[in-house]
Amino acid sequence: MEIAVRDAGDHDLAELVRLYRLLEQEMDAIHPLWSRADGLPAPLEDSLSGAVRSTAWIALLASIDRVDLGFLIAEITALLDGEEIGAMRLVFVEEEARGVGVGEALRDEALSQMRARGLTLFDAYVLPGHRLAKNFFEQGGFAARSIVMHHADG
Repeated sequence: MEIAVRDAGDHDLAELVRLYRLLEQEMDAIHPLWSRADGLPAPLEDSLSGAVRSTAWIALLASIDRVDLGFLIAEITALLDGEEIGAMRLVFVEEEARGVGVGEALRDEALSQMRARGLTLFDAYVLPGHRLAKNFFEQGGFAARSIVMHHADG
């Protein structure tokens, strides 16, 4: 079994859309507001194309034996003091490929690319109650630094 991670390109947009839709289904089942608050804006193809083309984003695909099974999208932004921070906004691995190192390979490659750009601060977005994602990032050295509280009338 060979796990490979590569930068996503324009030719990968259909595969990114497919994987994103699977992520969207999983996240909406955990929290129905995810698509509207934490996902990518519509049209999805334009958002993914922007992530693939922009130097402010990192878009990665992971495969096992040349079959794409996961992706990661990270954004590089500035803190209030101007220092840049890398934020892993979306990470997804198809269920049958979990637990074998695909997610770790994506996370580690994203960190490597961000470090190569001189970044030393990193965030990862995780939904409250998504214990597997929280554990995944904690195993990679992450710790919670912020929790967003939400209230909806009705």
